[in-house]
Amino acid sequence: MISKELLDILCCPETKADLVLDGNSLVSVDKNTRRRYRIEDDIPIMLIEESEQLSMEEWKEIMIKHGKKID
Repeated sequence: MISKELLDILCCPETKADLVLDGNSLVSVDKNTRRRYRIEDDIPIMLIEESEQLSMEEWKEIMIKHGKKID
């Protein structure tokens, strides 16, 4: 599990946006890129080319679940 301290200093490598911990992945709060970075063995894989771009609907669901703005 990623600690709160680590989550507080990590950001999206593409946009520098904040990230939210969603299950076993980190999701960028940036509405334009909507990047999801997987976590393997408690290590976030923060490579843009290894990330996944979420659909707008899936990204909105995650942001709402974590109390983030979606507009």
